[in-house]
Amino acid sequence: MERQKNMARWEELTMPEFEAARDQMQTVILPVGSIEEHGPHLPLGTDAMHAIEVAHRAARLRPVIVAPPVFYGVCRSTREHPGTVSLSGDTLRALIRDLGREFHRQGLRRLIFLSGHAGGTHMCALVEAGETLLEEFADLRLAVVNILDLLREVLAARPDLIKTKGDSHAGEVETAVMLAAHPELVKGSAAAEWPSFPKYELVRDKRRYWPGGVWGDPAAAGAAQGEEILAAEALRLAQLIDALTR
Repeated sequence: MERQKNMARWEELTMPEFEAARDQMQTVILPVGSIEEHGPHLPLGTDAMHAIEVAHRAARLRPVIVAPPVFYGVCRSTREHPGTVSLSGDTLRALIRDLGREFHRQGLRRLIFLSGHAGGTHMCALVEAGETLLEEFADLRLAVVNILDLLREVLAARPDLIKTKGDSHAGEVETAVMLAAHPELVKGSAAAEWPSFPKYELVRDKRRYWPGGVWGDPAAAGAAQGEEILAAEALRLAQLIDALTR
């Protein structure tokens, strides 16, 4: 897809180009993901790739700078699966705080932390980092966005987009998104599965309760469906950008 003039990828800009983009745009999106198992069929970087794709699509709709992504996050339930690499909450909070401070120092006053990883402890770390930044900078506007929440808002208007009830990690949605954005990285499909963790109790042998690492039904996914999902998520993110700008 052809890039429009208002789409600025931070890492590709020269110093004068960044100055011009900053003076015009004032808004930056930081895609955040994880290196985490996504079943036997999706790449370990799926969460970050999803966030990057939505950020770039939103940047075609609104004038924003897209920062280089953070590929690592806090992964609790999947730490025992092969390939998962997790940060501690303290590390992620410190990293996001430092990046936010640097974005502000560079003159950007509207920050969006867009996470493709929806883990509860991961999202708490992002929110806590954001709250610290708000306390430090009186002129800052900041949003912490979980793509799963964007999707829920999209589905409220378009429930027909997804067939699988309770779909989540490496299931219908993420498989469809990857078929649309990175089909060359999708290795077939996988059996439908849902984790069976006990309620309230924390367990050591997490893979025992979630052996395949899939939460939903990947077989229900299609590339055209993924394209629709990505377009709808990007539009919803663009609406958030409008709200921050106002």
